[in-house]
Amino acid sequence: MIFDIRSRTFFLLLLAFLILLYLAVAKIVFVADTGFETTLSKLVGNPVVDLTMDVFTELGWVLYPIFISIILFIIKRTRRLGLVLLLSLLIGTMVAAYMRCYTGYEKPALDFIGAHLAIKSGADVSVPCTIDGTFPAGDTVRTTIFAFIIGYALSKRFPRGCYLLWIYPAVVSISRLYLLQEYPSTVVAGVIFGILIANIISKKLKIELIFDKLKS
Repeated sequence: MIFDIRSRTFFLLLLAFLILLYLAVAKIVFVADTGFETTLSKLVGNPVVDLTMDVFTELGWVLYPIFISIILFIIKRTRRLGLVLLLSLLIGTMVAAYMRCYTGYEKPALDFIGAHLAIKSGADVSVPCTIDGTFPAGDTVRTTIFAFIIGYALSKRFPRGCYLLWIYPAVVSISRLYLLQEYPSTVVAGVIFGILIANIISKKLKIELIFDKLKS
């Protein structure tokens, strides 16, 4: 089960992330990433698809999952769940923001020429930075954390249905690629990093105790 990460699996995920980090810093996969985005940029132009992807990418805005975590924290029965989710989101978002700043892996230079929503995208968390970095993908980190923790909370009541939550990070990540805001390697790194952060915080704060609260 994806919510039950053993020590060996955690180590393998950490190793995979460190390898991706090295590949990003050394720009080893940069040519492949830019080639993918160049190919993808030729597929835009369908207004329905363009606007749908714009809606999906807006769902990854930092305030949406944080707002839900605050609501969960306010409610007494779900306070521990809200705390785990809130801390995971804050730590994951801030660490990812600094990594994007200092890894030197800049966002795609291509401009998206498809249709856009009339609303302006919400601002993301920013840090003092000289580049507009993208490693790891911040939206993917947050949505992965959300799917991991909320999925775990629902796993006892909905053992199969809880996996549907992973549609959330999937559609947000795909939309970020489509809108030329991320690379495949940064999205994969975002998924792995999000799982690592969610797993660490969940274990430190004993997320399994939420089931005792839900029974009472």
